Amino acid sequence: MATLTYRDALNEALKEEMARDPDVFLMGEEVAEYDGAYKVSRGLLKAFGPKRVVDTPIAELGFSGLGVGAAMVGLRPVIEMMTWNFALLAIDQIVNAAAKLRYMSGGQVTCPIVFRGPGGAALQLAAQHSQAFESWYAHIPGLVVMTPGTPADAKGLLKSAIRSDDPVVFIEGEMLYNVRGEVPDEEYVIPIGVADIKREGSDATIVCHGKAVTVALKAAEQLAEEDIAIEVVDLRTITPLDRNTILTSVSKTNRCVVLEEGWSFAGVGAQVVDVIQREAFDLLDAPIIRVTGADVPMPYNKYLERAAKIDPAKAVAAVKQVLYLT
Repeated sequence: MATLTYRDALNEALKEEMARDPDVFLMGEEVAEYDGAYKVSRGLLKAFGPKRVVDTPIAELGFSGLGVGAAMVGLRPVIEMMTWNFALLAIDQIVNAAAKLRYMSGGQVTCPIVFRGPGGAALQLAAQHSQAFESWYAHIPGLVVMTPGTPADAKGLLKSAIRSDDPVVFIEGEMLYNVRGEVPDEEYVIPIGVADIKREGSDATIVCHGKAVTVALKAAEQLAEEDIAIEVVDLRTITPLDRNTILTSVSKTNRCVVLEEGWSFAGVGAQVVDVIQREAFDLLDAPIIRVTGADVPMPYNKYLERAAKIDPAKAVAAVKQVLYLT
């Protein structure tokens, strides 16, 4: 098992899948000659050539449409968005074409395509470049939505995404690209729709995904110093949602905090809360609390930006609230 950065884990997944299947190709802005805006595609042009690692113009709608067409005729495109904020320009192809082709063709046409790139906030990129869109895409039938929070999950989920016959929205964490972790070698594939217990505990559950996993684990470490044992459930895949893992954890701890980077209204956490209150209401010893980003466009000012984001302190406060310690 190697120790890799999140970025190198993604690179390894791409390299392995492109070597395994000649129908897989990568397309996007600066993915070839420049090795990718975040260096995720480093070395792929040299290894696979310009027909399989394709630089595009700054035209998200156009190259996403090319990818959908290629997927319809049997190829497996991986479309890199320099940021998911820019994918707004391609949303017609993602939502109206890729997501609906199998259904509208009665199963005659599949669309095995992966749209991937960083989402959410980084540092002082301001309102137009700091948005978390998981709940938007999870709202659309026909799309699989993945949000890896660790290097191992980045590799295992991306390999599964590329092999899927359904279109996948794969949202990475820009602030995670340099994070290091152990990553299994060679054939490591994580099944779609399976959450992961990142830390076991008995006092309360934190359900999270993506960059929020790091926040949850830091909060759990702080709470452990006060003899509070937190179970951290990493959704990994937003749709399909692993209801069983969520419910099993909550049935053990009887208390839950849902932590996410995005806005609160109609967020991923709202769906998680709905699952718990419908299927495990009688097991709860306290109301579920959601911790989200502030419902404002992300400020540019670094102090206001920090106030708008989730952090371990906010997660710790929520856990103490469901434990009636505050």
